[in-house]
Amino acid sequence: MTRMESDIPPPRDDEKPHKPADDKEEIYFHGSPLLRGEMGKTILFGLIGLLLIAAPFIYSAVRDEWLPWWVTGLLIIIGLGVMLLPVLIIRSTRYRVSNYRIDYERGIFSRDIDTLELWHVDDISFHQSFLDRMLNVGTITITSDDKSTPHLPLHGVPNPRPLFDSLKQRVIAVKRQRGVIKMDAG
Repeated sequence: MTRMESDIPPPRDDEKPHKPADDKEEIYFHGSPLLRGEMGKTILFGLIGLLLIAAPFIYSAVRDEWLPWWVTGLLIIIGLGVMLLPVLIIRSTRYRVSNYRIDYERGIFSRDIDTLELWHVDDISFHQSFLDRMLNVGTITITSDDKSTPHLPLHGVPNPRPLFDSLKQRVIAVKRQRGVIKMDAG
């Protein structure tokens, strides 16, 4: 007589590989980095853009002749594009940080999304320069054993310290929930 699959009792909780999730997914942060968090890049690209816009006028002042109108127009358009580039890049980047995973979405013309499960996280670090502290932004860097996203910096995060503290606690809780044990090979 063969036993049917319906006759086999389900595994007990202590036999399961990890504990079931005891809470719903909660979003800690969802949005783009703040422009003020990338102040250095914004200023640098702004200066380069202004230099490109001013180049035809500087040329005419030094040489006493004007560049052809299409060269002047092209330099002005390129200069404006360079000035807007950091804004486009920052606005096309989105983070979604929850109590179980981090989604990192980016791309101006195409779209790439990477997901990092918190139980893969090995280390979390926090950086906030003096200017970042004044502007209330910071960078949270996540190091993980995830193959596609081993190093994920979250730049320009507003009010970063509470998010950093929440992530630290959640990484421990999620690893405990899944029964993840870290072993050193030493």
